[in-house]
Amino acid sequence: MYAIVEIAGQQFKVEKGRYIYTHRLAGETNAELVFDKVLLVDNDGNVSVGTPTVSGASVKGTILEHLKGEKVIVFKKKRRKSYQKQNGHRQALTKVQIDEIVAA
Repeated sequence: MYAIVEIAGQQFKVEKGRYIYTHRLAGETNAELVFDKVLLVDNDGNVSVGTPTVSGASVKGTILEHLKGEKVIVFKKKRRKSYQKQNGHRQALTKVQIDEIVAA
Protein backbone atom coordinates (compact mmCIF):
# COMPACT_ATOMS: atom_id res chain seq x y z
CA MET A 1 0.00 0.00 0.00
CA TYR A 2 1.31 3.42 -0.90
CA ALA A 3 0.02 6.96 -1.23
CA ILE A 4 0.95 10.18 -3.00
CA VAL A 5 0.76 13.01 -0.48
CA GLU A 6 1.48 16.74 -0.65
CA ILE A 7 3.73 17.99 2.16
CA ALA A 8 5.02 21.59 2.31
CA GLY A 9 4.28 22.19 -1.39
CA GLN A 10 6.01 19.01 -2.60
CA GLN A 11 4.55 15.64 -3.58
CA PHE A 12 5.95 12.43 -2.07
CA LYS A 13 5.27 8.75 -2.60
CA VAL A 14 5.02 7.30 0.90
CA GLU A 15 4.78 3.76 2.26
CA LYS A 16 4.34 2.51 5.81
CA GLY A 17 7.63 2.10 7.66
CA ARG A 18 9.68 4.27 5.30
CA TYR A 19 10.97 7.76 5.98
CA ILE A 20 11.19 10.89 3.86
CA TYR A 21 13.15 14.13 3.93
CA THR A 22 10.97 17.22 3.50
CA HIS A 23 11.44 20.96 3.93
CA ARG A 24 11.64 22.01 7.59
CA LEU A 25 8.33 21.40 9.36
CA ALA A 26 7.17 23.01 12.59
CA GLY A 27 7.22 20.63 15.53
CA GLU A 28 9.51 18.98 18.02
CA THR A 29 11.27 15.64 17.68
CA ASN A 30 8.92 12.64 18.22
CA ALA A 31 5.87 14.81 17.47
CA GLU A 32 2.98 13.14 15.65
CA LEU A 33 1.90 14.61 12.29
CA VAL A 34 -1.20 14.04 10.17
CA PHE A 35 -1.12 14.90 6.45
CA ASP A 36 -4.59 15.33 4.92
CA LYS A 37 -3.65 16.31 1.35
CA VAL A 38 -3.62 12.76 -0.04
CA LEU A 39 -3.74 12.86 -3.84
CA LEU A 40 -3.71 9.11 -4.58
CA VAL A 41 -4.02 5.88 -2.60
CA ASP A 42 -3.08 2.42 -3.94
CA ASN A 43 -4.39 -0.40 -1.76
CA ASP A 44 -3.11 -3.64 -3.38
CA GLY A 45 -4.16 -2.65 -6.90
CA ASN A 46 -7.29 -0.76 -5.85
CA VAL A 47 -6.35 2.80 -6.86
CA SER A 48 -8.25 5.84 -5.58
CA VAL A 49 -7.45 9.12 -7.33
CA GLY A 50 -8.61 12.33 -5.69
CA THR A 51 -10.20 15.35 -7.33
CA PRO A 52 -8.03 17.07 -6.07
CA THR A 53 -7.69 15.04 -2.83
CA VAL A 54 -9.02 11.68 -1.68
CA SER A 55 -11.75 12.35 0.89
CA GLY A 56 -11.28 10.57 4.21
CA ALA A 57 -7.70 9.53 3.50
CA SER A 58 -4.77 10.64 5.62
CA VAL A 59 -1.16 9.78 6.36
CA LYS A 60 0.23 9.70 9.90
CA GLY A 61 3.90 10.25 10.61
CA THR A 62 6.45 11.04 13.31
CA ILE A 63 9.23 13.63 13.21
CA LEU A 64 12.53 11.81 13.76
CA GLU A 65 14.95 14.75 13.55
CA HIS A 66 15.66 18.16 12.11
CA LEU A 67 18.83 18.41 10.04
CA LYS A 68 20.58 20.21 7.20
CA GLY A 69 21.04 18.83 3.70
CA GLU A 70 24.27 18.57 1.76
CA LYS A 71 26.06 21.77 0.83
CA VAL A 72 25.35 23.17 -2.62
CA ILE A 73 27.97 25.51 -4.09
CA VAL A 74 26.69 28.44 -6.18
CA PHE A 75 29.46 29.87 -8.38
CA LYS A 76 28.99 32.82 -10.72
CA LYS A 77 31.60 34.11 -13.15
CA LYS A 78 31.77 36.58 -16.02
CA ARG A 79 34.79 35.95 -18.16
CA ARG A 80 37.24 38.74 -18.90
CA LYS A 81 35.42 41.02 -16.43
CA SER A 82 37.32 39.97 -13.30
CA TYR A 83 34.01 38.98 -11.65
CA GLN A 84 33.66 35.87 -9.52
CA LYS A 85 31.24 35.11 -6.74
CA GLN A 86 30.98 31.93 -4.70
CA ASN A 87 28.21 31.13 -2.26
CA GLY A 88 27.03 28.02 -0.44
CA HIS A 89 23.64 26.82 0.76
CA ARG A 90 22.41 24.04 3.05
CA GLN A 91 18.67 23.35 3.03
CA ALA A 92 16.91 22.90 6.38
CA LEU A 93 15.21 19.48 6.32
CA THR A 94 13.00 17.33 8.51
CA LYS A 95 13.22 13.53 8.57
CA VAL A 96 9.71 12.04 8.89
CA GLN A 97 8.88 8.38 9.61
CA ILE A 98 5.62 7.21 7.96
CA ASP A 99 3.58 5.30 10.56
CA GLU A 100 0.22 4.66 8.93
CA ILE A 101 -1.78 5.26 5.77
CA VAL A 102 -5.52 5.56 6.39
CA ALA A 103 -7.59 4.98 3.24
CA ALA A 104 -11.22 6.03 2.93
